[in-house]
Amino acid sequence: ERWHQTLKNRILLENYFLPGDLEAQIEAFVEHYNHQRYHEALSNVTPADAYLGRAASILNQRERIKRHTIEHRRLQHRKLAA
Repeated sequence: ERWHQTLKNRILLENYFLPGDLEAQIEAFVEHYNHQRYHEALSNVTPADAYLGRAASILNQRERIKRHTIEHRRLQHRKLAA
C-alpha cells in the first residue's frame, strides 16, 4: 500500500503522452525504490541489500564508521580543551 502511494505521488505529477514514456518512468521508479532508496523499516538499507543478504555487513560498516568518528571528535575536543 505504501509503495503504491509513493509510486502514484511520484508518477502522477507528470503528463505522459506515449505509453512508453509512462512505462520508462515506472521502471525508473522501481529501480530507485529497490536499489537506491533507504527504507527505515529495513534499518535504513535498500530492499535489494536486504534481499541479497548485505544488510548485516552494511550495518556493521556504518557502526565502525560511527565509532571511528566519535573517537576522532573526542580526540579533537580534548586537543582544543587542553
